[in-house]
Amino acid sequence: MSPSSDSDAGASGDTVPDSGVTVYELAPGCTSDDVEIGEYYHATVNGVVDYGVFVDVSQEVSGLVHSSNLRGGYDVGDELVVELLEIRDNGDLSFAEREPGDHETTRVEGGEGVEIHDIESAVGRTVHLEGEVVQIKQTGGPTLFFVRDGAEVVPCAAFEEAGVRAYPSVELDDAVRVTGDVETREGAVQVEVESLARLRGEAAAEVHERVESRLEERAEPPEVEPLIDWPAFEKLRPGLRDVARRLREAVLESRPIRMRHHADGDGMCASIPLQSALENFIAETHEDPEAQRHMLKRLPSKAPFYEMEDVTRDLNFALEDRERHGQRLPLLLMLDNGSTEEDTPAYRALDQYDIPILVVDHHHPDPDAVAPLVDAHVNPYLHDEDYRITTGMMSIELARLIDPGVTDDVRHIPAVAGLADRSRAETMDDFLAMAAEEGYDEDDLRDVGEALDYAAHFLRYSAGRHFINDVLNVDCDDPDRHRELVSFLSSRAERDVDRQLGDAMSHVESRRLENGAHLFTVDLDEHAHRFTYPAPGKTTGKIHDTKVEETGGDPVITIGYGPDFAVLRSDGVRLDIPQMVSELTEEVEGGGVSGGGHLVVGSIKFVAGMREEVVDALVEKMGEAELDEALRSTLVRED
Repeated sequence: MSPSSDSDAGASGDTVPDSGVTVYELAPGCTSDDVEIGEYYHATVNGVVDYGVFVDVSQEVSGLVHSSNLRGGYDVGDELVVELLEIRDNGDLSFAEREPGDHETTRVEGGEGVEIHDIESAVGRTVHLEGEVVQIKQTGGPTLFFVRDGAEVVPCAAFEEAGVRAYPSVELDDAVRVTGDVETREGAVQVEVESLARLRGEAAAEVHERVESRLEERAEPPEVEPLIDWPAFEKLRPGLRDVARRLREAVLESRPIRMRHHADGDGMCASIPLQSALENFIAETHEDPEAQRHMLKRLPSKAPFYEMEDVTRDLNFALEDRERHGQRLPLLLMLDNGSTEEDTPAYRALDQYDIPILVVDHHHPDPDAVAPLVDAHVNPYLHDEDYRITTGMMSIELARLIDPGVTDDVRHIPAVAGLADRSRAETMDDFLAMAAEEGYDEDDLRDVGEALDYAAHFLRYSAGRHFINDVLNVDCDDPDRHRELVSFLSSRAERDVDRQLGDAMSHVESRRLENGAHLFTVDLDEHAHRFTYPAPGKTTGKIHDTKVEETGGDPVITIGYGPDFAVLRSDGVRLDIPQMVSELTEEVEGGGVSGGGHLVVGSIKFVAGMREEVVDALVEKMGEAELDEALRSTLVRED
């Protein structure tokens, strides 16, 4: 309870004032259960009639001061002090005006005050709580107001009549005081609202300040020790902490998160642990058991950039959810893509709305193009590192900053991510050793990566929520099922790769470039199976690996092409594929060239009728590239 300033009514007459009494100031949500006969209350006139005045002592409690019990004349809005004389059988209240003289004012809150963190212990009792409205959802029955106190969120159900909006003046982000009974509905705790008061002025400011302070404290990521001591990675840690803080803040604001990730092994190693960590944090901070499902969507992207098709879908669902469920517009989290100029058209579409964008990626970035459109961007290239630090490796540490409790379930995943992207980072031996402690040898980890790629190919645009979790062994309740599933999928993947290479290898053409590198090319449209596993990128990667082994370590470049695309792999050649793509865009008029990737791994698209001109110009640039044997020791190749 908090005191307010004393308020003495302007009464007339010679009656001796009362003294030494307490006058109660009732909070708006107080009900008749909070008043007692014989006690004094601050009141406000809400109506004047011939036989007296009607007064409010709270938003929910009103009564009559009969003219015989008045000491002066009053207008609507005037304040006075009254004593409760009687509570009649029909519920009507009768008051008398009093002049308390020297008195003490005490504030009374409706029910017992409770923090959302403790609300489960208050089931069956009447409580009051204060906070901010973060979502308003109209159901076929009550209106659900989701209220946060800065640390957690609770649903508050207010009923006017079926399907009718209760408290229509209350809006998103308003400071409110809720009074009601704490009940459980279908196993979930919620407040059955008796009154919901929109706070104003100083009272509202106090609530906003308190909520903001608690939110900042709760959003701050915990301190966690890195899984592996890696100086190069430490450059990225401040950026990852910032992303973790923003994600935790989004959860506390009840802002939905749409997670977009590249649909390959590294992309899933990045997204699955992070999904688990975010779901745990949502469950920890939201009383609504459906919050995990509504607040987080993991969505694979087939292309290594954010396509207009994807952003159109995301915007459509976001706007529908805002209209139907009263949700905020979402935060977009990009994983293992999102760093290039190809992403910017989609980002500009989101820029028309209040949709923050966070990017964690290890593809070669276009920071000048991307930076103005995103709120945070973590990429090793921005810290003079490169793609050896995979997105999966970064996202494991990001997940642990959101929920350290996931650590034991994800210790094998950095090695899976590194092998899936064929990282030869100096810490790969450490990651492999850590995975070995969890029962995985290198062959097991490679099989997990192959199984992920195989599953992702056939899932296409589906997240495969529980299926992929079982493959990666995150939140999997049956280790035997995980092992059998990986064995089955990886063996199918190996069978399909062998068939693809058996049919394509005899059609691979070779030549020596001017710089001495071997160039291998293959028309995948003519000499590979289409629309099945492995896809053109992985097919080209497998052919490239075979040729690297056959040439005994010589510099090798491989190009797999189709009617309007080319996939590029190199080993031992100092290429800058993003730069080459940029130059081809300018130099091949009418070629429609676009694309990118890592420095030595990438893909491009072009107009089908200009394939010969584009590929010839690309090969010429590759023939001028400098050989670099040292590059081979740190190479990352993506399938």
